[in-house]
Amino acid sequence: MAARTTDGNGIPVPQRLLAAATRLFAERGYDRTSVQEIVEAAGVTKGALYHYFGSKEDLLHEVYARVLRLQQERLDAFADADAPVEQRLRDAAADVVVTTIDNLDDASIFFRSMHHLSPEKNKQVRAERRRYHERFRALIEEGQKEGVFSTATPADLVVDYHFGSVHHLSTWYRPGGPLTQEEVAAHLADLLLRALRP
Repeated sequence: MAARTTDGNGIPVPQRLLAAATRLFAERGYDRTSVQEIVEAAGVTKGALYHYFGSKEDLLHEVYARVLRLQQERLDAFADADAPVEQRLRDAAADVVVTTIDNLDDASIFFRSMHHLSPEKNKQVRAERRRYHERFRALIEEGQKEGVFSTATPADLVVDYHFGSVHHLSTWYRPGGPLTQEEVAAHLADLLLRALRP
C-alpha cells in the first residue's frame, strides 16, 4: 500500500514536514532538533520523512531553497515585464524584502545553520543564490547602459549593498512593529534607487 501523501486536512506530507522542521529549527536550532521530534510534530513516521527527504540536512536545504525558488520566479517575472527598467528594479528590490519578511523564520534558520550543510549542498545553495543575484545585477547593468542609473558605483557593489540589508531583516524586523513589511520594502527599494540616481 502506498504511503498517504496528505493528512485529513489535505496538507501534503512534505509540506507538513517542512512546516514542523521550520518551527522546530526556529525554536530550538537545527542542531538541537532531532528527526524524531520533527516526525512527531508533523504526525508522520520516520519512513515518511525519509521517503520525501533523504536526511535532516535535506530538510534544512529545502527550508531555504523553497523561498529562493519563489523569489527567483518573482524576480524573473519582474525582470521580464514590459516596464521601464527603473520600475522593474524597484519592484524586484521591494519584492525580495516582502518575501523575506513573509518567510523570516526560513531566512533566519538558514543563515544561522548554513554551516551544517555538506560542502556539496553548500555549493548548490551558493549557485542558486548567485543565479538570483546575477539576474538582479543584470537589471542594474541594463539601467546603467541606458543612462538611467549612475555608473559611479559598480553594479556588484550595489547588489551586495541591497542584499546585505535583506539578509539582516531577521535580526531586527518584528511583525507588529512601527513599520509594515510593505513600508520597509518601499524604504529599502527607495534607498537602492537613490544610490543609483545619476
